[in-house]
Amino acid sequence: MISSLSGDVQAVGLNSAVINVGGFGMLVQATPQTLGQLRVGESAEVQTTMVVREDSMTLFGFADTSAREVFEILQSVSGIGPRLALAVLAVLSPEEVRVAVTSADTKALTRVPGVGPKVAQRMALELAGKLAPTGRDEAAAPDASDDAWRAAVLDALTGLGWKEKDATKAIDAFADDEPELVRQGDMPQILRAVLADIGRDRSRGGR
Repeated sequence: MISSLSGDVQAVGLNSAVINVGGFGMLVQATPQTLGQLRVGESAEVQTTMVVREDSMTLFGFADTSAREVFEILQSVSGIGPRLALAVLAVLSPEEVRVAVTSADTKALTRVPGVGPKVAQRMALELAGKLAPTGRDEAAAPDASDDAWRAAVLDALTGLGWKEKDATKAIDAFADDEPELVRQGDMPQILRAVLADIGRDRSRGGR
């Protein structure tokens, strides 16, 4: 099992990155939060887990072992595969997942695209006792000041390959259109929303 990768970052996309390890370009699927910490041309280390299927072998990467642990345990739930488990961690932090499962907060779990009320209830039931909160303050809302969230999202977008000028334009448009999301200060949700806006712009022929 490949438990971690360390090497130079060759490419960063919306859903994956390529890390050069000993001359081999290793493709790693990851959340926007993890990908936002990677910089093309710089060295990086990610924690990984490999999912083996009859017709594929896929590496999933995480910023830390906590996220990897939650990812692996989520897949023990009937009907949750690696893609949906990764989607959960793209919306909720590892600690937020632990808290939601322990408190049976299905409303929080259904924020994840693809997780409806029935799946959320199943998660709370089947993961009871498996994902206890750690007590870390990781789930606390980040500083929602204008400069703080803009800097964090700009850093993530440029790390994903967008030019600073284009990223700044997208952030400004998002701030005008979604003041409530900005006020809430949920950084993963803000980043996902900005990425979705950019995706729609690209589908119309721009970037």
